[in-house]
Amino acid sequence: MAQELEILQGTIQAVVYQNYDNGYSVLRLNTGEPQAVTVVGTIPLPVIGERLMVTGKWSTHSSYGKQFEAEFLERLMPQTASQIQTYLSGRIIKGIGPKMAARIVAHFGEQTLEVMERDPIRLTEISGISETRARQIGEEFRVQVGMRQLMEFFTMHQLPAELALRAYKIFGDSTVELLYDDPYLLTEEGLEAPFGAVDRFAIELGVDADDPRRVEAGILFQLEYNLTVGHSFLPESKLLASTCQLLTLEPDTVAQGIARLLEAGRLVRSSLAGITVDYLPALYEAEIYCTQRLKELAKKAFPEPDDLENRICQVSAESGITYSREQLQAIRDAATSGLLLITGGPGTGKTTLLNGILQLLGNMQLKCLVAAPTGRAAKRMSEVTGEEASTIHRLLEAGVDQNTGKMYFARDEENPLKSDVVIVDEMSMVDIRLLHSLLKAIPKGKRLILVGDPDQLPPVGPGFPFSDMLRSGCLPTVRLTEIFRQAQESLIVMNAHRINQGEAPELKNVKSDFFFMRRGSESEISNLIRDLCTTRLPRNMGIDPSDIQVLSPTRKGNVGTAALNKLLQGALNPPSPEKKEHMYADVCFREGDRVMQIRNNYDIMWKKTDGTAVGTGIFNGDVGTIREIDLNQETVTVLFDDRTAAYDFTQLGELEPAFAITVHKSQGSGATRSLVKS
Repeated sequence: MAQELEILQGTIQAVVYQNYDNGYSVLRLNTGEPQAVTVVGTIPLPVIGERLMVTGKWSTHSSYGKQFEAEFLERLMPQTASQIQTYLSGRIIKGIGPKMAARIVAHFGEQTLEVMERDPIRLTEISGISETRARQIGEEFRVQVGMRQLMEFFTMHQLPAELALRAYKIFGDSTVELLYDDPYLLTEEGLEAPFGAVDRFAIELGVDADDPRRVEAGILFQLEYNLTVGHSFLPESKLLASTCQLLTLEPDTVAQGIARLLEAGRLVRSSLAGITVDYLPALYEAEIYCTQRLKELAKKAFPEPDDLENRICQVSAESGITYSREQLQAIRDAATSGLLLITGGPGTGKTTLLNGILQLLGNMQLKCLVAAPTGRAAKRMSEVTGEEASTIHRLLEAGVDQNTGKMYFARDEENPLKSDVVIVDEMSMVDIRLLHSLLKAIPKGKRLILVGDPDQLPPVGPGFPFSDMLRSGCLPTVRLTEIFRQAQESLIVMNAHRINQGEAPELKNVKSDFFFMRRGSESEISNLIRDLCTTRLPRNMGIDPSDIQVLSPTRKGNVGTAALNKLLQGALNPPSPEKKEHMYADVCFREGDRVMQIRNNYDIMWKKTDGTAVGTGIFNGDVGTIREIDLNQETVTVLFDDRTAAYDFTQLGELEPAFAITVHKSQGSGATRSLVKS
């Protein structure tokens, strides 16, 4: 016989665990009985002092004992002054802790929440609260209440709880109403909702299988999804077939959907090599613009300085470098070309060449800006060139529109970069969208130099534009092929070239910088990596563990980055009474951990450790160390080189442990010691 549902009502006494991604929480609920009840279930963003009415059933966990499994939830706003004070003391609003909560409630009593929601300016009656802060408190309280209600709506319909925050930023208080009208709004750009979850939600609301909204959303989803695997367009035949399979519909129905999207300008049809292809409009515009702008830059030629050869000789003498024939050609071309592509494999002198070009252009009194796609690559570029390098996003002054939540770049055709020459390294990592934004910001009549190795991994985003530029054969290019003597002494470099040439790498040489250590099982591999990081490399080679970067081709499995990070955290930064920690989802963040930012965030504020500057923006690939975890303020402070940034606990999904990272994430990092799980 099925167990009947029961109803519990009480106040949250403690939050034992919460997963910000899916809303799952473990709570202690004070129901008025002598002992608090353990409640588990999808309860997004619980706050100590919050009153709940929970419908569910009892169960017994093998490890944790008796607990109440929540199936339905209703939030009850606190009513008495005591309940309100406890509620606000749980830091539901940043900056209001137990002391300020007590002062506010002492003044307004049971009317506190009504004042905060409807007349927040009255909060200025409390000493220390300015008019600006009062308005902020009122707005934050209103958003918090709306957000919690929206998250409950999302979790009830099995939509990702974290999606509610993104939807609320775009649609505000009208989110639920708009989604009832068109649930496929959740598939639009900036929301990143999983199509399957949205489709189930739509069907729950009674949307027909062949509803035009569903058909068109499915078509656009296929194109959006394929952007994530590198495709900026799809052949129309493939788009038709894949959408039919996704939606279980006949080709005629999907073809009609494609026709409607084309007519509405939400798709662009083109022809490539006699094949009909379909683009999302933004990607089509990006490809057309990049092609035209690159050709325009390539046509621009600057007069050769009268004393160019003398200048080059001076650069060579000052640097003590004897340049190869290919390098000399690149330096000459940099002095006269509007666009120059420089490519070559490891050990062919790209960095040496870049230094020479920068020195020559400086002698010519030309202002240069230097950039790379990721923070790690930009840092390495600064170290090897001595020039201040930035990420492309920071160079273009990336920001987020507070009304739409969409990213924008302040630098564009109307507000171009203030520079005579822009030099970008690690171009293999740049996708078509970022290249589009970069080219829009290059000043008319100025120069662009792009450097990279097309044999590296392609960009994470759509397209492989640097490889396409090189293969086109119509843009000024210098290819570096000579491997220098110092590089020839590196087995890492020589093995890279062997692999590119289709040859097997040399694995038996144990006197160089490349070692191959064979193990027969995943557990043996894991143990070896741990021992190398903790004892063998530090003891035998004098390498500090913080200088070792473990790489793996995958996130999953017993020797993927997820498992390796847990193993290495335990070995290199174990628990300690002196180190605070916080669980987010299934990840334990601990003071002293190495972490990586995994998506661009243009809003996070940072400040220089010497106090000389502040700014915003932490970008995908930036690696830092957790310096402090404040359990009261619910923040994690991370040191990124010479900058510190504070993350709210709800933002920890943007960080992941970085004792071990994927090979793709490591591109351009300049890590000096790496262990690769092959």
